[in-house]
Amino acid sequence: MAENSYLFGRERRLAPPPAEPGTLHRWIDHRKHIDSFLHAVLDEAIPGGASLAYVFGSGLLYLLLSQVITGMFLVLYYVPSADHAHTTVAYITKEVTSGSFIRSIHAYGSSAIVIVLLLHVTQTFLFGSYKGRRKLLWLAGCALFALMLGMSFTGYLLPWDQKAYFATTVGTNILTYIPFVGNSLKSLLRGGTEMGTLTLSRFFVLHVFLIPAFIFAFVAIHVFMFRKAGPAGPVQGEPEALKQSTEPFYPKQVLYDLIFAVLIIAGLGLLAHYAPVELGPKANPADTQYVPRPEWYYIPVFQWLKYWESGLAVLGILVIPAFVALLFVALPFLDRRPERRPWKRPVSVSIYGFVFIALGALGAISHRHDLRDPSIAPQLRKQRADVEAFMKKPFEPELAGPSLIAATVALTNPVAGKGKKVFDQEGCAECHGEDLTGTSAAPTLIGVGDKRDSAKLESILKQPTDAMTDGGMTPVELNEEDLKNLIAFLKALK
Repeated sequence: MAENSYLFGRERRLAPPPAEPGTLHRWIDHRKHIDSFLHAVLDEAIPGGASLAYVFGSGLLYLLLSQVITGMFLVLYYVPSADHAHTTVAYITKEVTSGSFIRSIHAYGSSAIVIVLLLHVTQTFLFGSYKGRRKLLWLAGCALFALMLGMSFTGYLLPWDQKAYFATTVGTNILTYIPFVGNSLKSLLRGGTEMGTLTLSRFFVLHVFLIPAFIFAFVAIHVFMFRKAGPAGPVQGEPEALKQSTEPFYPKQVLYDLIFAVLIIAGLGLLAHYAPVELGPKANPADTQYVPRPEWYYIPVFQWLKYWESGLAVLGILVIPAFVALLFVALPFLDRRPERRPWKRPVSVSIYGFVFIALGALGAISHRHDLRDPSIAPQLRKQRADVEAFMKKPFEPELAGPSLIAATVALTNPVAGKGKKVFDQEGCAECHGEDLTGTSAAPTLIGVGDKRDSAKLESILKQPTDAMTDGGMTPVELNEEDLKNLIAFLKALK
């Protein structure tokens, strides 16, 4: 009876004042039942009262909204092709007003989602909130976890710089370890055997359309199931006592969620302003020296794969990770005891802690190896220097494609047209790029005709500078006529 009085009293206290006849609010509420919806959301009973432990779900919703908004701005400029993707991202980063800031918010938001998602999963596990009527809620959350990782993986390639290209190459190669269908899956994802425009377009569709559609669907399912199951509440306490200490979602829990969202906004804003995300040189598939490294949250998995390069690769790369993932998904069906207190579940909590400690250790080992391995550390430092050098360079727009440059040169100067053929025969495009705008190994040739006269170009071709030699350039050995034609082509690149 006391409980009923409490509930009735709460209903009377939370009942909204009647709207004045003829007001806009009354007209809208009569048709859309806005007040009923708000009461259903804000008056949800939280067993044991509001808590900071419950803010992670709302934080994930905010981050998802942030990713959608910033992603929409980036898509306004982005072109998903191997020829233009890097240039458009460079334009966003270097030229568009607040473009670097928005891109940094989007990139850091991806990492923030992974962090908050891990915190949310950890809180759910420690509180035993997957038990009882919440099995389907846990399964929907696991699906969202996988989809979020898929979003990070597909979005990583889109800048089409060196890091994105080679890291994604390694990631897609993992598919080949799947028996029978591995190579077919890799070809389907790449759009062929090699990485190119078809790969970019497919990753773009997955990142912008397909995976977000599944995310929104599973978010709706997750929220619906949460509403049906209700908050799990604290891990200890008598049910009757918890029921008596029930507190509505509004205002205290809303305040906690708002504070957490403000902290996320401040953190992302400070990072985007003081440490903007960088862009490296354009992807050069011919660069055999590049050492790929994935995003930080994939580093432990990357290190784990190094230990399984022998005949047991299928076991370490496919079987063991699949088994761990299956145990994680099936947790509510394996742990069916009603006990929720973590100190009363030593086995499951220990296994969960061991997995996280192991992942952290693998990441630390990978970082230590990169710093100390004499065959890797210098190359990583060079790659870092290349990124810094590219970021300092002013934006260089795409003036024309290689075919258009060749056609224009041939029409205006037949001698230079012959020089373009010599340029192609000598394989100069492998270092200077098919579009002549340069790669990490060699600089752009656009404008070289304005910077150097014919004599200087001939001297450089016959005797490259030390920097050119370090980049892999060798002295050009041509007959006098071919050398003259090549110089004429370079002079035409103004």
